[in-house]
Amino acid sequence: MLDVLENDDNYTSYILDAQISLVEDYLKYYPEDLSRIQSLVKNKRLYVGPWYTQTDQLVISQESIVRNLLYGTNKAKEIGHSFNVGYVPDAFGQGGNMPQIYNSFGIDTAVFWRGVADSTFNDTQFIWEGTDGSSVVANIMRNGYHFGGEHGIPEHDRDKTRYIEDFIEKLDKESNTNHIYFAYGHDQAPIRENLPKLINDFNNIDSNRNYLMSDPEIFFDEMIDENHGELSVYSGELTQAKHSRIHKTIFSTRADMKQLNNKVENFLVNVLEPVLVIGDSLGLEYPHSQLDEIWKLMFENAAHDSIGGCNSDSTNKDILHRYKVAQDLALNLLEITMRTISNKIKFNTDLNIIAFNTWPNEYEGVVEIEAYVPNLDFSLHSSKTNEEYPYVLTHSEELTEYVLKQTIQVNPSKDIYIPDKVFKVKLKTMMKNIPGLGYTSFYIDPNKKASNYNRYETSPDQSIENSKYMISLNSNNSLKITDKHTGKIYDQQMIFVESGDDGDSYNYSPPIKDLQLTSLDSNRIDSKTYKSNISEKLTFSLNMMVPYDLSERAQGITSRELTINVNVNLDKESETIDFNVTVNNNVLSHKLSVQFDTDIASSFSYADHLFGPIKRPVKLKEEMVWEEEKWQEKPIAIEPMQSYVALSSKDRSFSVITDGVREYEVVGKNHEIIQLTLFRTFGYMGKNDLAYRPGRSSGESIVKTPDAQLLGHISCDFGVYVNSRKSINDINLSRVAKRYLTDIPTYQNSEFLNGRMIFSQKREKKYLPLEKSTFSFNDDHIGVSAIKASRENNSYIIRIFNPYMDKSVTVPEELQKYKYVELDEVTEASKQDKLTTNKFVTLNINKN
Repeated sequence: MLDVLENDDNYTSYILDAQISLVEDYLKYYPEDLSRIQSLVKNKRLYVGPWYTQTDQLVISQESIVRNLLYGTNKAKEIGHSFNVGYVPDAFGQGGNMPQIYNSFGIDTAVFWRGVADSTFNDTQFIWEGTDGSSVVANIMRNGYHFGGEHGIPEHDRDKTRYIEDFIEKLDKESNTNHIYFAYGHDQAPIRENLPKLINDFNNIDSNRNYLMSDPEIFFDEMIDENHGELSVYSGELTQAKHSRIHKTIFSTRADMKQLNNKVENFLVNVLEPVLVIGDSLGLEYPHSQLDEIWKLMFENAAHDSIGGCNSDSTNKDILHRYKVAQDLALNLLEITMRTISNKIKFNTDLNIIAFNTWPNEYEGVVEIEAYVPNLDFSLHSSKTNEEYPYVLTHSEELTEYVLKQTIQVNPSKDIYIPDKVFKVKLKTMMKNIPGLGYTSFYIDPNKKASNYNRYETSPDQSIENSKYMISLNSNNSLKITDKHTGKIYDQQMIFVESGDDGDSYNYSPPIKDLQLTSLDSNRIDSKTYKSNISEKLTFSLNMMVPYDLSERAQGITSRELTINVNVNLDKESETIDFNVTVNNNVLSHKLSVQFDTDIASSFSYADHLFGPIKRPVKLKEEMVWEEEKWQEKPIAIEPMQSYVALSSKDRSFSVITDGVREYEVVGKNHEIIQLTLFRTFGYMGKNDLAYRPGRSSGESIVKTPDAQLLGHISCDFGVYVNSRKSINDINLSRVAKRYLTDIPTYQNSEFLNGRMIFSQKREKKYLPLEKSTFSFNDDHIGVSAIKASRENNSYIIRIFNPYMDKSVTVPEELQKYKYVELDEVTEASKQDKLTTNKFVTLNINKN
């Protein structure tokens, strides 16, 4: 490609798929070609960026999408020019708030393939309006980005006339302007060296049109100039599959990878980056390069096929490995940052622990701690006030020999505290007043027993409660949830539904002969209840008899025992019921979901998408005509989310939060039941003639994917939040979900742990106080998307958004004095103190 562009001036431009990652990979092996690439990019012969990788837009987090564009555009500009078009030819649907994101990067045009049916909206060039009201001028490639490459422009003149009549005429008829976007290319296709000659031949044969080699930047400039004010408007997310498949249920493909993606994304944004800001404010260097490496691993997995999991097992192993490396790097970066800060704190005791509050205001709630202690009868105290904290031990094991044999005395001339015995413990404690975006210290007193009993007590009853909920286990294995604020009872909750999956790595598809089973009549074993003054939990196991494979399912045979272990946890004062479900998966080609009956008859569901909630119909009208109109894929209301889904009436709401698969469906006679997908399994990359996707296979039908059967243990985490007094429009569900998804990180500072346990570290000057806040603001009525250091490293970045469906919110007064910037973190943005639905703003806080 470089050779062709350099040697043929008639080959005016080449679009390198809008992904800068390909250039980075290439330069690792051919660094000598950097100047060649820079020259072509600077002269707009070669277009790179704006993406690092072309990301999915429906289950990848909003911050991952923003950072992908941030890294992509910055790197492309370093090389010479960032392609200034929202170019996403192959993503499986377009996110509803992408126009606002594009606009904030200075992008006001977009090109894509999938998502719009001509029966709904016939124009190919139009104004795409995002859910916040921002807009871009868009061109949909209704026939795909591979139109020229797949069919192949013929070499012989006798065939060119027929090609024009068969294919160019089709594009011409579909275009609502005089400008026709004709994409020439295909997956992994080499450059076609004689394309300028072929274009010249077209001009000689067809006098009705003018053919030229161009690029999307020029195309939009000319098309907008000639059609200013004449383009129609289309709004919202784009997920219709009439002309192109969007693989609507790819959200649950390879649940293991989806879970890792979500956990690492949440950890980076909710925990690691805020702690790094705290460290930076205390004099530590903000590790931009290390974060770059972690985020780039995530971007490589965010590409639509990668996060989709629609690959061979070999490729998916690479994806899992990238998640492992990203997670390891992130965890270790957090650990070394917390350790460095703790080593600078002027402690007065030996068994010290610090807790970091990554929220921008004071934290109150249960904190989970891992620590090494000399005995199991100790008390826990505030380092600042000596106030005793109540706690409950959740786990303990003796590790005396293992720990003490690794102790390194960093300063041999100084005596350090070394206990006679060492126990590794996990505990939960109720903490109050942890400073906003800061830390507090507390200590373990091994010579004083806790004032209150610090173990779980088993209870004969089968119910648990806190100040908000009472939960009891019914005889049919379902739960009864009582909202104690109103007395409203939600019965028949947490019902597991197991069914067949005759789909592939792209689509769930029900078998022709399915057998759907529920947990209501399963055999229940090992039901236990544990209670303390900090948390209560209910645990039990279910054995569901299910078919081994699709053949048994078709015959109604249930030969296998599917064991489901359930842990329902209620922390003191918690707004959210915490569920952990572990499944020993030993059967093939099936789907497991969990249902919650909201008792709210619904026409619409509410879920979070890019920077705010989105309202979706629970039943799609297109289902009535899809076969008649020959859609590529059945329209189904199985939908994606970022973290929560909710049903709401005028005075009640019920929501399910996921820390795993981001897929839901609203079912039931009155569409009152939220069904969360836990996982689905299958055995082939692609299959032909699925019930939900007729015709050819997507992907390779000969590629078996035994790893996608997910045999073994699968752990799923999700939560439930109920409010029997308020509608969704009066609840900051974004804050509730973020609270559920964010753990307060803690670190133990005890010198006997120096060694291989945590790696020894140089002595630090002890000058930091026992408690510190970087800055704080009230986030009760806003969504907080990011707290980080700017790319320029001279300021902190705070990104907030309106989390409500139908009302405006005000930017917190504490933040209104700061500079507003665009998503590039440099360009000054207009001041917006009032945020309408789905609107976000980025604020720049100078470090000085």
